[in-house]
Formats: sequence, structure tokens, C-alpha cells
Amino acid sequence: MTQSPTTPLSADSPHGLAAVEQEIARACKEARRDRASVTLIAVSKTFAADAILPIIGAGQRVFGENRVQEAKGKWPELTQAHPGVKLHLIGPLQSNKAKEAVALFDAIHSVDRASICEALAKEIKNQGKHPELFVQINTGEEPQKAGVAPQDADTFITACRDSHGLQISGLMCIPPVDQAPAPHFALCAKIAARNGLTNLSMGMSADFAVAIAMGATHVRVGSAIFGTRTVVHN
Repeated sequence: MTQSPTTPLSADSPHGLAAVEQEIARACKEARRDRASVTLIAVSKTFAADAILPIIGAGQRVFGENRVQEAKGKWPELTQAHPGVKLHLIGPLQSNKAKEAVALFDAIHSVDRASICEALAKEIKNQGKHPELFVQINTGEEPQKAGVAPQDADTFITACRDSHGLQISGLMCIPPVDQAPAPHFALCAKIAARNGLTNLSMGMSADFAVAIAMGATHVRVGSAIFGTRTVVHN
């Protein structure tokens, strides 16, 4: 899923979005990649509809949310009014939220344990919807962070496919905040390549240019687009 070249950003794009688009274009040019090979996910968590609407109006079509409940409170009305908009779940998913997640999201970036696989497989079958699925890799093996340990990734991806019948689209990672991101992006890309996966959800506001250089197909950018986070009011 890539940013559609048929819906370019308008000339009066909000400042943050325009700046991010320019940086993505620069990073793609330096990496000798087509701009269309990178999907910008505008991370709208904690922002209400009135902050999201100008970004949609400027031409952005892919958005990311961290929590199922928050997304459920604001996105059904937005997606109904703007049919081309796609929604990605980029935060942790609980098994008891799988039904709502499959119904609401076009992609889920946080597949990381057997219970989630089982719940998603059940809901995909029941609902007949097939969101893109990304396995989250805990490249830094941080105990407080979700994700599959790198040494367990191959076995887990195989189980997703063979035991649960899931179609895995790619991998996602969030490098440790106190370490250089490039080695973590490289590790994630290496795991993806040996498992035949072409999509890489890597890079956020502070490091998405590095991620693009390392092969990211999806970058998750929030504060650089929306500014300081606020409390959402539904």
C-alpha cells in the first residue's frame, strides 16, 4: 500500500505535512528510490477530528492510531466522509480487541504473539476482511516493549503462516530511543528479506529519513506533522 500518486498534496498543505513530504522526497532521491515506494502514515493518535481534517484536505490518505478504542471513537465518521482514507493500527493489540481491530483497520502493525494470531485468524475468517498484517520485531530486546525477539522471528513468522493461516505483509520495529536506529532498521530488513517479506514499517518523526535509506516502505510520522500532542475529545 503506497501513497497514491494520483492524489498529490495540495499547494496549501499544512506546514508540518509539507515539510515531511519534502524530506521524504529528498530521502527517496538520495536512496535512489521511487517516492511511491514509501507510504507516509500520519500518526493521529490523541488528535481529534478537527486537527485531522486539514491533513485529509491536503491530500494525506493513510493514518495511524495506537489504540483501538480511541480510533473507534473518531474514525468511522471520518472514513465515511472520506472513502479513500486508510487506517493503520500501529500500537499494541489485545486479543479481546481483535474483532474491532479487523473491522476498523486496513493494516495492523503489531502482530507479536500466538494469542493475537489466533484472534486475528478467527476474525478475518468471520468478517471476510483481510487487513495487511505486520509482525512487530523487538530489535533491541527491550523487556518493556512489545514485539518478537529477533532470534525468534523466523519461527514466529512461519507459525503465523502455517499454523494460523495468516498472510503476513511485512515487519515493524521501534528502535530503542537511546541507540542509533540504523542497525535496528538493518536487522529488521535482514529478517524480512530471508522470510520473503517486502514491507518494512520503520521510522518515525526523528529518524524516518534513515529508515527510508535502510529500505522502509512505511514510515510512521506524528509530531512532525501534527505538532505537540493534545488530549482527544470525542
